[in-house]
Amino acid sequence: MTERLLQYLWQYGYFNHSGLSTDTGEPVQILARGLWNHNEGPDFLDARVRIGPAVLAGSVELHLRTSDWDRHHHAGDPNYRNVILHVVYRHDRAGVTPGVPVLELEPHIPGILLERYAALMEQGDALACARDAASAPPLVWTAWKDRLVVERLLQKTKKIGADLEASHNNWEEVFWWLLARQFGVRVNAEAFEEVARSLPVSLLARHRGSIHKLEALLLGQANLLHGHFTEDYPLLLQREYRYLKGLYPLPPVHRAPHFLRMRPAAFPTVRLAQLAALLQEGGSLFTRLLEADNPSEVHRLFQVTANDYWHYHYRFEETSAFAPKKLGAAMIDTLLINVAVPVLFAYGHFTGDPKRKDAALNLLRSVGPEDNSVLRPFRSIGVATEGAADSQALIQLFKEYCSRKRCLECAVGNALLKRGL
Repeated sequence: MTERLLQYLWQYGYFNHSGLSTDTGEPVQILARGLWNHNEGPDFLDARVRIGPAVLAGSVELHLRTSDWDRHHHAGDPNYRNVILHVVYRHDRAGVTPGVPVLELEPHIPGILLERYAALMEQGDALACARDAASAPPLVWTAWKDRLVVERLLQKTKKIGADLEASHNNWEEVFWWLLARQFGVRVNAEAFEEVARSLPVSLLARHRGSIHKLEALLLGQANLLHGHFTEDYPLLLQREYRYLKGLYPLPPVHRAPHFLRMRPAAFPTVRLAQLAALLQEGGSLFTRLLEADNPSEVHRLFQVTANDYWHYHYRFEETSAFAPKKLGAAMIDTLLINVAVPVLFAYGHFTGDPKRKDAALNLLRSVGPEDNSVLRPFRSIGVATEGAADSQALIQLFKEYCSRKRCLECAVGNALLKRGL
């Protein structure tokens, strides 16, 4: 038994309500268990109980043992003056809370529920409920995944809010930072974001008509134009970068992107060239995202190909077989899931526009499901992922609930614990 489990049992009323009595033998009837208090003070507020003939309204405090009241120093705390009932798992000492009745729950809690909870907590698998999760009612899974995907987007919205504050409420700038970071994927994310923050969107907009200048700025700031080149194109970019660096006060970028253990198609040179092509497409990227009428238009927004030099190169000075460096479908999906959807949702959140949030969710639903090490265990036990909204929900479930053993706060865990009770 843990205090959190006891709170859970009280919150949902998972105990036998008949024959309840105080430590002094007075009958207890629970009229309202109250609202769980996540802040300082008693565990549940606005409760109502009948003790003997009297109906009391106030707060309820829960402990594993009656003596915990003293151990937690509640006696002199004014926050606990309104406590009308001290609920404990086991009553171990009388006279601890003079004037406050004590209700012992141990004899009233179903043993099967405690056994199920203990089994979940002792399970060593990544998913504590792996053997039973798929058997939870489909409606429970559907509603829970809908809630989880919004919870995940709200977490991302909080981070975007910090960027928005740093950019002085410039949505175009924030979108550019997040976009560049995602182009760097996990290995080069921080380096690419630092490059983006060193190149304001207003500066890049001045050179939208020249792919060479855009590439020079991106590759130069990424410290990829410092070498000794013999090919004409990198020499051109090198000259352009030197000129632009003299023209603008470009802050130095201290990180250098990595090539090691990366597929050639994801080399930073290729990704930065594709990013330059995206910038050249015309119009402000964030504005184009807002103006897109449907998910298909948003998908097309990211369909770009790096310029001709990169058809025969993955990095400078090394020729390769002809292969246009088109931004692939998997990468576009990654950009939609991790950039377009969160920014669109955050914009709706901060501007109070629910239609934007709905558009973000519809866009997420238009993307196919992801495939990674977090999702495979769910699929192996029969939990379906029909699209990116499902996969994002399950990622949230694993990271915020399963990996932390927060089964009591999980709708599926709840359904499994109380099944048949």
